[in-house]
Amino acid sequence: MELHNVDLNLLVVFEHLLRLRTVSGTAKALELSQPAVSNALARLRRIFDDDLFVRSAKGMLPTPLALELAEPVSYALDALHTALNRKVDFDPARSERDFHIAMTDIGEVHFIPKLMGALRELAPGVSVATVRNTAVNLAEEMSQGKIDLAVGHQPELTSEFFQRRLFRQRYVCMFRPGHALDKRTVRLRDFEDAEHVLVTAAGTGHARVDEILAKRGVQRRIRLRVPHFVALADIVASTDLIATVTEKFAERSARYFGLKYVKHPVDLPDIQINLFWHARYHRDPANQWLRTQVFDLFSE
Repeated sequence: MELHNVDLNLLVVFEHLLRLRTVSGTAKALELSQPAVSNALARLRRIFDDDLFVRSAKGMLPTPLALELAEPVSYALDALHTALNRKVDFDPARSERDFHIAMTDIGEVHFIPKLMGALRELAPGVSVATVRNTAVNLAEEMSQGKIDLAVGHQPELTSEFFQRRLFRQRYVCMFRPGHALDKRTVRLRDFEDAEHVLVTAAGTGHARVDEILAKRGVQRRIRLRVPHFVALADIVASTDLIATVTEKFAERSARYFGLKYVKHPVDLPDIQINLFWHARYHRDPANQWLRTQVFDLFSE
């Protein structure tokens, strides 16, 4: 097969069909009509003398040949896209780019207000959407450019990713003013006797704290479990429950809810918060600009 016989646009259709598995989804993503996508698929079938995709109840399933072609086609298109866009400048003042950042809800509390304040001045047309890393295949979504950055403790993002440290923080014990633990230091025995609210943040670095406490034999009287941090300050402010949280979250809770916090009675390791981006977008001007803003605003 000669390369000049293959239309580059056909390979773009092929890559989208492989990922989306539907003609209608591919047509919508490429802003084409469904007949146009069907026609492209027919041409691909003639070129490769293979069905490539077979209709099923689960969508268009790739044939063995299509799966074999998937990786080289994807890499070729990625390389071409990078080459063509390498010198394209990003103008934040004029851009209407929609950035996606993966973070936890506790990350939203710390990062989003300050970040949006900066973007209002520097990039008024830019918008941001936050994504939970536990709700998606984070590595895959970032490799495809669907998620631009990830912020937090993400040990699963390894060889294909760049990372830069923003800060380290310790864990503290947080409670309402006037609580029995409202004093300069909290003894382990008093910590164990208190009633606790536990955030079951699966898939985050915070879940590791619970594992460490359990391994060290620390007994907690857990009265409440919640799946996120959003309502935690309200809960602690209006009950006798105490919580193990990061110091930055406790500082904000103290500022807005009048809560108190002290050094944790258990010697817990600090947690490192990093900024992550996929290697494919290391030189992408828009990605470079956004991660520079995040680093300048939050690095310590």
